[in-house]
Amino acid sequence: MAMNNYTSVVEFVLQGFSGDPGFQAFFLAFFFLFYILALAGNTLIIMAISLNPSLHTPMYFFLANLALLDIVCTSTVLPKLLEGLVGKGSHISYKGCMTQLFFLTWFLGAELLLLTAMAYDRYVAICRPLHYSLLMSRPVCVLLAGSVWLISAVNSSVHTGLMAQLDFCGPNKIRHFLCEIPTLLQLSCSPTTINNIMTVFADVYFGVVNFLLTMVSYSFIIASILRIRSAEGKRRAFSTCSAHLVVVTLYYSTVIYTYVQPGSGSSLENGKVVALLYTAVSPTLNPLTHSLRNKDVKVALRKVFPCVC
Repeated sequence: MAMNNYTSVVEFVLQGFSGDPGFQAFFLAFFFLFYILALAGNTLIIMAISLNPSLHTPMYFFLANLALLDIVCTSTVLPKLLEGLVGKGSHISYKGCMTQLFFLTWFLGAELLLLTAMAYDRYVAICRPLHYSLLMSRPVCVLLAGSVWLISAVNSSVHTGLMAQLDFCGPNKIRHFLCEIPTLLQLSCSPTTINNIMTVFADVYFGVVNFLLTMVSYSFIIASILRIRSAEGKRRAFSTCSAHLVVVTLYYSTVIYTYVQPGSGSSLENGKVVALLYTAVSPTLNPLTHSLRNKDVKVALRKVFPCVC
């Protein structure tokens, strides 16, 4: 932080949810349950894919990356939220806030890019099956996944670096349960023009461009599925893509809403609910919608945990 005549903020106060003790207990149980389910479900997916050679395919390789992202994304936010709910205070240090901002921006950006890569994988599998082994070879998949993590890390570094250049001289109360770009920009007493411009660029690239690429992939996929004569073939093709399309819709709608919402009080409250969708609800539901309903994954889990499954 730049030195000036202002009193620099050294910590922030996260104003998450209702301070009523009854609601606090409910929120604590609710978020703790979601956190445990998210960790357990996504860990099972990673174990099933890693320990079964039959699942070492591009589709499951990307699913394992998605499960890992879900784990680290929810772990970036929910432990601090739970700490505040058990009465240990809702304060977060300046460095802790910047750290949370960096990792949250990194992982959310990576999820959006990964969803685009997964849509491309499904496009090649359904629309160009004869070239699938060539277009989605192991080196290509590793390159795509590595690019997802690297590009989003660079983007997060830029945003966090720009945020660290701003002055925060009060107030220090964040009307949210996490540190993210829009809420922090509202608290800064420095000009935020560059930050806003970079946020727009990121919104266009991670939001609009990747969303359009995903929709183009699915346009070709749907057109190919409709040309399938067999009803069973259509059903299997749709079942393969429907879960991914649900996740795509949820992620893009929630993340885009977060960054384009106006700063009114009601929209800030709505923003908390929206943030819960991509930090708690989605990581919990993704294993169910994407993998645990999948027959191959169920078979793999039975092999890993024969006594449980």
